[in-house]
Amino acid sequence: MLSLRTIARSVPRTFSRSIAISSRSALFRPIPTAAPKNVILQSALKPSYAAFSTSSVFKQSQAEGDFELAAKLEDELKHEKASGLEDLDSSVQNIQYVLQNNSWEVKDVPGDQEVVLTKKFGNEEIRLTFTVADLQNLSEQEEFDDQALSDELDFEGGHQPANRGASGNVAQHPEDRVAPADRELDELDRDLEPSFPARVNITVEKPSNGALLIQTVAQDGLFQIEEVSYFSKPDLAHAQTAEKDWARQSLYAGPPFENLDEDLQTFLERYLEERGINAELANMIPDYIQVKEQKEYVRWLENVKNFISA
Repeated sequence: MLSLRTIARSVPRTFSRSIAISSRSALFRPIPTAAPKNVILQSALKPSYAAFSTSSVFKQSQAEGDFELAAKLEDELKHEKASGLEDLDSSVQNIQYVLQNNSWEVKDVPGDQEVVLTKKFGNEEIRLTFTVADLQNLSEQEEFDDQALSDELDFEGGHQPANRGASGNVAQHPEDRVAPADRELDELDRDLEPSFPARVNITVEKPSNGALLIQTVAQDGLFQIEEVSYFSKPDLAHAQTAEKDWARQSLYAGPPFENLDEDLQTFLERYLEERGINAELANMIPDYIQVKEQKEYVRWLENVKNFISA
């Protein structure tokens, strides 16, 4: 029989080492103690997420800038209501005179940019449309032109001091060589500034015969015709949707008006005048645009002020 030593040697070293380690860990492992009941209760009731309060969100007041902005809007609104239309009194009177002495019906929806004039002429339906946007676009174009002119003058003058020529002597301006009487006439001419160009689309529709679209620009008492187009479907002439406008652009619109025979141009201009589309109306439309733009500006101030103050 094998001796006890032989049996002990036959046991793997790793097995004996694991027995020793497990025995030591069992001997020296700390005995867990029971936690107090109040600690267990607090840990059970404690939420698993960070608590926060929303009361500050509802109690937060408006920013300081809101009050200043609302006050500025109120001041601007009072100023425009007090003097806005007074500055356009002559324009208002001209509009009233033209509309009262003609058969035009006006469709002017508050908040809309477009204005529509309609009338009947025999079996024809005549419709004129124009927009306040022309006045806004004009302001942007004037700023661009003024900047371009300033840059051109700076380039030509070479940034020389005022009233100084290249040699250092005092420069003589062209107006210095004009007689005082003629100079006064020139100043009067400058005061009579031309009216701004307003695009006016004119449609003349006949039952079961399609419609004409005459694109014009009203300025200085004249309707300057740019293009005359015919459409067998009247809705294409009005083109009140993007689809209709796209369909209209794919059709032949006719030649530029200036390329037509001069006699033909004269007859087409007479065609408009006989239907009340004349110098009187051409002077009224820019006035109407200015007055409507002023009203829309006041309405815009009220809406923005009420929103900021709410």
